[in-house]
Amino acid sequence: MPGHPDQYLINPYGLLFHEICASNLIKVDFDGNVIAGDYPYNDAGHAIHSAILKARDDVNVALHSHTRAGMAVSCMDCGLLPLTQQANEIRNMLCYHAYGIASESSEECELLGRDMGDKWIMIMKNHGLLTVGRSVAEAFYHLYSVENACKVQVDVLASGQKMNLPRAEIVDQLAEEGMARASGVHEYVDMAWQAVVRLLDQKDPSFRN
Repeated sequence: MPGHPDQYLINPYGLLFHEICASNLIKVDFDGNVIAGDYPYNDAGHAIHSAILKARDDVNVALHSHTRAGMAVSCMDCGLLPLTQQANEIRNMLCYHAYGIASESSEECELLGRDMGDKWIMIMKNHGLLTVGRSVAEAFYHLYSVENACKVQVDVLASGQKMNLPRAEIVDQLAEEGMARASGVHEYVDMAWQAVVRLLDQKDPSFRN
């Protein structure tokens, strides 16, 4: 957090996502002390987020999801396949982490940070997805990209049809371009985020409370 590099905001444990708003987020320090907030936090969530934030002083946001498609691909030995433009654009931004129980092991948390390294997207095997960013917009954009790539992969594999893979040189080009864009700040990330915020405002602006 600004002025407090050893503190961050996390979802209140026990609330549904549509019940969470700005005012009930929990402020926690890296040691697990609640600085502000009226709810507990999830131990595993704290372990994962604090491990990444401690390991990467260049990022301010870590997002972790347990979506059906993300978990499905995390269980596949093949990992994320080069099927779509989104999958190929994030290839060089992507890393993997073997399954472990972060809330019960400080060694697991340290390994999580090491495995993330300088990447922006992680597939936590047999678990889910994790992305980081310098802003909420950036971390969300990465999560949206990998989630969509996972959804398409699940659909393609379920179809039973022979897969059509792009040429290797095209995949390499897209991967290099995607990683180059991730190293800077690009207008399309904020443009996409502002569109999502507008959609939220139209549907239910109570998240701002």
